[in-house]
Amino acid sequence: MVASAPSRRTRSGGGAARRAERTTIKMETAKYIERNIPLYEILTEEALEIIETNAETVLEEIGINFVNNPAALSRWRAAGADVSGERVRIPRGLARQLCKTAPSRYIQHARNPARSVEIGGNTLVCAPVYGPPFVRDIAGGRRYATIADFQKFVKLGYMSKWLHHSGGTVCEPTDVAVNKRHLDMLHAHMTLSDKPFMGSVTEPSRAQDSVEMCEILFGKEFVQSNAVMTSLINVNSPMTFDDVMAGALEVYAANNQACIISPFIVGGAMAPVSVMGTLTQVLAEVLAGIAYSQLIRPGAPVIFGAFVSSIDMNSGAPTFGTPEAAKILYGAGQLARRLGLPFRSGGSLCGSKLPDAQAAYETAHTHNAALLGGVNFMLHACGWLEGGLVSSFEKFVMDADQLGILHHMAGGVEIDENAQAMDAIREVGPSGHYLGCAHTQANFKDAFWRSDLLDYKPFETWYEEGARDTMTLASARVEYLLANYQQPALDPAVAEALSEYVARKKAAVPDALV
Repeated sequence: MVASAPSRRTRSGGGAARRAERTTIKMETAKYIERNIPLYEILTEEALEIIETNAETVLEEIGINFVNNPAALSRWRAAGADVSGERVRIPRGLARQLCKTAPSRYIQHARNPARSVEIGGNTLVCAPVYGPPFVRDIAGGRRYATIADFQKFVKLGYMSKWLHHSGGTVCEPTDVAVNKRHLDMLHAHMTLSDKPFMGSVTEPSRAQDSVEMCEILFGKEFVQSNAVMTSLINVNSPMTFDDVMAGALEVYAANNQACIISPFIVGGAMAPVSVMGTLTQVLAEVLAGIAYSQLIRPGAPVIFGAFVSSIDMNSGAPTFGTPEAAKILYGAGQLARRLGLPFRSGGSLCGSKLPDAQAAYETAHTHNAALLGGVNFMLHACGWLEGGLVSSFEKFVMDADQLGILHHMAGGVEIDENAQAMDAIREVGPSGHYLGCAHTQANFKDAFWRSDLLDYKPFETWYEEGARDTMTLASARVEYLLANYQQPALDPAVAEALSEYVARKKAAVPDALV
């Protein structure tokens, strides 16, 4: 008796099972990226030596201002620097010598040990957008951010496979008093996600609150011996450390918590218009900041940061995704590696007002430069819009999806027997096809990176499903992830202690606008 062919219903059932597998939410986070590819080095040895020599000249002859910070001036004076007023002139070689105690790599511990990240060497850790006062989505447009928006972003970050880090001020919740919102933001990171996070830097006492909340979450002894936060200390370029940022740095370094020392530069306004001039200033500012962290506590973990955009000379607005910014990123990466320090730069940077083609082009240019330039910690990896003024829900999931490409690019090219595929070539031979061969059947699920967002359907199917553009698809993805979010478990006693700390600190002082 001849067996009948499988019915159409049976075949569609298999297809339905495959579709269900593709669309089922799987709460997984890819391990931080480990590069197996060469880096792109744009500067020659001669160029690097010129920059290093000139940066030492800046430190020695021009100096760095430490504003409203007598303790910093005293530390520098004791270390051998020439202090005149608030200007610190650092003898040639002193800052570089002090930087030698900073570790070349460190682990930032998450409350879920499986999500801890290693920062330095050949790794790349991706963290979301940081700092915007506005948010945007397809339904509500552009508006001031709220704590509810902030909590949504933390949930999206937790649900995003290719995002390794929960970040810090993913948006600025303007419905909470300025002097209290850091407590709510940290509480959200600690309870709504179990990925690593950043602490507050907007006032030294808020940095101390961050440390104390971490002592509740991790235990005081653990915090003093391990990095559980990586926080952003921006240099007030050109060549100035204000008392707010330097004060937060002092708190974190004293408590063995990691800091990114990052000049905040718009080329042509806060640094020279030339790549070499900007890199000279970046190196001088970073050397001073990292050296100062080591004066506070030798061995405190720290990252060499470089956030640089160019400027539109017609409007004065910052521009992103430009070749000049990429050149500076590549060069700064080389300088960081010569110092033996982890490197921060890059992100989903763009000047566009919407998550459109401009946003995609500029973001892709910066993502790729971050991968090839040796970035170890990529802040703003997803969600950035409008020059950093806006955190976009749709762009958050669009960028987070594209981070998967960086993971696959970083893996390089496999050369083992399976990758050589000689058995497949023999099996198929001339004029055949590979769709049904054994090698394809064994490897097709993992052979190619697949987007969880972009549309690759035939035109007819796409049209029948509503002819949705990428922003519409991203909006649906946001809703889908939030609807399927499940809060990670946390010890009830720890959760209660955190809530009590936040309530007590908020009740102790009146609301303030600064």
